[in-house]
Amino acid sequence: MTALPDWMRPPRAEGWFAEDLDRLPEAPRHTELIDGALVFMMSPQRVWHARVVSALYTALTNQAPEGVEVDREVTIRLDKRNRPEPDVVVTTAPVDPDRTWFAPEDVLLAVEVTSPESEHRDRTVKLRKYAEAGVRHYWLIEEAEEVNRPVAHVYELDEPTSTYVPVGIFRGKLELSVPFQIAVDLDSLFRAKS
Repeated sequence: MTALPDWMRPPRAEGWFAEDLDRLPEAPRHTELIDGALVFMMSPQRVWHARVVSALYTALTNQAPEGVEVDREVTIRLDKRNRPEPDVVVTTAPVDPDRTWFAPEDVLLAVEVTSPESEHRDRTVKLRKYAEAGVRHYWLIEEAEEVNRPVAHVYELDEPTSTYVPVGIFRGKLELSVPFQIAVDLDSLFRAKS
């Protein structure tokens, strides 16, 4: 067994802080910070995940109104010890090409597309943390039992309790009026070319 590289050692006893992520150029792409611990995507990405994320990003970008931006794989600084990276994030933050994170108050929607290694974090940890930080809308996109068909679990923030309430489970078509007028053909998010 080889020793851990120096960059993987937390700089303090209480772990990593949100700003530390910007000082870790050696860290793998898609490194998140959860409760002061670095979380890496270690398994190879599935084509299903990559295509669903890309198609959803395109669909939301094409429907976003003026002043609303859609980005992929940029972290949200929830607090000093949490900086998760949703697959798609919709914000009202001004465009800044050097931005590495968004503040929760600028985030309209965080979307996680599950993969086998992220299911638990996406369904429980991130669901709770995004709500507690005030992210208004959260979508969890999973692969249905019918192979390759995305299912969207849609949540909206209940501000008095800082928890999410389920809005619905969508198959086939997702139509919502918040955070803006959205219509997504879920079945078209993953299409294999024949």
